[in-house]
Amino acid sequence: MQHRRGALLVALALALTGVFATTLAVPQPAQALTTEKATARPNEDGGDGVIGGLDTRLTWEGTVEPGEEVTSVTLTLPEGSTFDGSTTRITALEGLKRMDVTGEAAPAGESITVSFDQPVPEGSLLRLEITNMQFPSEGGECVVSGTYVSGGETHDLTASKPIETIANTPLQSIVNWLDEQPWVEAWNSNQFLGMFLKPQLLVTSFSSLAPGWILCLGIVVAAYPFAIALGLLFAMLKISKWRILRAVAVIYINVLRGTPLFLQIYIMFFGLPMLNINIDNNILGIIVMAINSSAYLAEIFRAGIQSIPQGQYEAASSLGMNYVQTMFTIILPQTVRRVIPTVTSDFITAFKDTSLLSSVGVMELMMFSKNLTTVSGNITPYVAAGIFYLIVTLPLIKVVSIVEENIARSERGGGPRPKRRADVADNAAAQIAAQSKEVAADVC
Repeated sequence: MQHRRGALLVALALALTGVFATTLAVPQPAQALTTEKATARPNEDGGDGVIGGLDTRLTWEGTVEPGEEVTSVTLTLPEGSTFDGSTTRITALEGLKRMDVTGEAAPAGESITVSFDQPVPEGSLLRLEITNMQFPSEGGECVVSGTYVSGGETHDLTASKPIETIANTPLQSIVNWLDEQPWVEAWNSNQFLGMFLKPQLLVTSFSSLAPGWILCLGIVVAAYPFAIALGLLFAMLKISKWRILRAVAVIYINVLRGTPLFLQIYIMFFGLPMLNINIDNNILGIIVMAINSSAYLAEIFRAGIQSIPQGQYEAASSLGMNYVQTMFTIILPQTVRRVIPTVTSDFITAFKDTSLLSSVGVMELMMFSKNLTTVSGNITPYVAAGIFYLIVTLPLIKVVSIVEENIARSERGGGPRPKRRADVADNAAAQIAAQSKEVAADVC
């Protein structure tokens, strides 16, 4: 029994050895042309990405192996790509020496076949630069594959590494439409206009700068409630009867109003980390803007409170109200109404001052526009940033004007007028007549 088991094991071992030997003996297909790389030139205006559906340049490189020659190469891209209308440049290098290789390219939708007038010799680096071709509009990872002819036989090319492409968005479609407009070309041909207000870059800038604009609004909207509370607190301290409280308020207000916001930002952003106090940049930006605005709001509220006539205090006192009741029920409601235009103007100033946060790395509107201007080499992103600021400031300026006009009209005695005396008399006569009829009816 043991001899049979040993014989079976030996037979199995011999069989496996034969299988491995047969496998190793099978000739592996050799590549006459090895794909080295395939790259695409960025075609994103102001960026470094490749957008599908737009003209770009595809560069493919391959090496002809020793003892081989290549007579043609066919490159194929995923569905949705196109080589139609493209032009091809052929380069063959032997070491650093450029070889005289020419040929003809035949685009056919998603593929292009380049046939050489003479075979590309062994050891050559073959480069095909295809301009005005397009990747799929939906974007994604695009792999360059295809075939080549060597020795009269067709072989498959080794697929390249994927080329990352960006989907063609509706925004990019607008840019494509602008590219085709004659007036846009004429506009951009003027050096001044093209540098400061390039239509295509203006459109893409709106999309790129939107996150920074939203962050600006978020910072100032989040900071202003705290600024109002602090401002009202220090306004009350400044008009306090106690000298120490007034001194604290005066120092706080004068220091913050007497130093640049830029300096305050630097002190907070670089001073706190030295004390091992690390706060998120956006939150720290909210804190700085709230503290700075509170000093200006304190003076606004103080002036508004002191503008209320003294007779209001005396009338409240005659009704038995104490100071706190008088302040919160009589004085402050009138103060708020008077200071609304000034507070709104200060909000506009605070919104514009958020641009200073870009100096310390906060990714707000100006930081985005600065980065985009650096990449594009054009001033248009700064113009787009200015438009974003105006979207907020112009409506608020209009609101301030309307409020000021209403306040001025009410102080001049304008506003809703009482009914005419004739109308009042007619109404009174009608009421008396109705009452007389009711009395007569009761008597009867």
